[in-house]
Amino acid sequence: MNPLDRSIALGPLGVSLGQLLLALAMVVALIVGAWIGRRRQVSVGDVLFNALLIGVIGARIVFVARYWQSYDTFWSWLDIRDRGFEPLAGLAIAFAYLAWRFWRQPAMRRPLGAAVLSGALAWSMTAGALTLMAPRGASLPSIPLADLDGSSVALLTVLQEADRPMVVNLWASWCPPCRREMPILEQAQQARDDVSFVFVNQGESVDAIETFLQRESLSLDHLYRDPDMTFGREVGAMAMPTTLYYDADGQLVDTHFGELSRATLDRSLERFTRPSR
Repeated sequence: MNPLDRSIALGPLGVSLGQLLLALAMVVALIVGAWIGRRRQVSVGDVLFNALLIGVIGARIVFVARYWQSYDTFWSWLDIRDRGFEPLAGLAIAFAYLAWRFWRQPAMRRPLGAAVLSGALAWSMTAGALTLMAPRGASLPSIPLADLDGSSVALLTVLQEADRPMVVNLWASWCPPCRREMPILEQAQQARDDVSFVFVNQGESVDAIETFLQRESLSLDHLYRDPDMTFGREVGAMAMPTTLYYDADGQLVDTHFGELSRATLDRSLERFTRPSR
């Protein structure tokens, strides 16, 4: 797993390391910009916040434009809980805005340039260090899980028997985003016979799971329990939902922390070959 995709639980909330590092970079940029700007009687805080906002909005618009067929309604375009963004597009848009402000306001160039550079350095140094320290070639853990009938199951065995890519969703019935995304995953499991969809419940009893399935009228294959949440800790998913994508060799190729939409699921599944029609 990319270390920036690892999640951290902050009370009832969950954030990824990537989000925390982005916030850190923004704080560093604001501090440096305020310090240099004060000496020149120039404020760059509003410009930095505007660049961040414009970049985020641009990244969302580009993503929705690319996957618009996967959204059912206009309002779903605005629901950013699925974390559907195109980061490179957002970065390009933010820098285009900053370049425009550089051109229009010469007095702002030095503090704004120093702020942007310091934020970029803060991001690259922390993200780079985490990436270098992370183990290479993350693979599907061999930690045993429990079937609903109590028997032990190893996902490596399921993967080898199916001989196809695997999507592993870590969830719990008390988790609202997990409940919202479950019908989308159920539909994908029924539609995609070239990908195995596995649902790993975190820490709940068989009765709680079965009650949830009946209440939501869900029919899921490959539903297993991780009673001590050992599997979740091993893959670095400390908050839910988290969805992991493994190729047919059991190598982790993508992760999604947080709620899925059909669009974000479709994006991640693009790396797997679709069945011939």
